[in-house]
Amino acid sequence: MEVICSSPMEHRRRVTSSSVDIPGLPLPDWQHILDRDYEPWDREHIVIDAAEQDPQESLAILLCSLDHLRSTPHNPHPA
Repeated sequence: MEVICSSPMEHRRRVTSSSVDIPGLPLPDWQHILDRDYEPWDREHIVIDAAEQDPQESLAILLCSLDHLRSTPHNPHPA
C-alpha cells in the first residue's frame, strides 16, 4: 500500500504543521520532502490519496480495496 498526498499545498501544510509524537524523532522539513528520491513501484499495489480525506475515510477505502483483492481471483505469476 502506498499513501500519497496529491495536493502539493495540502502536503506542505501537513509537513509544516506536524508535531513529533515520538521523543527524539526528527521530522523532515518541506525542502527535505522535495529533495527526496522517489522510486516508483514496479508492481500492482493499492494507492490511497489522502489529500482530500480524513484518516477514517482513507482507512475505509483501504479496507474496501483489500476486500476487493480477497474476492478477486488473481495469478501471482502471470505468463
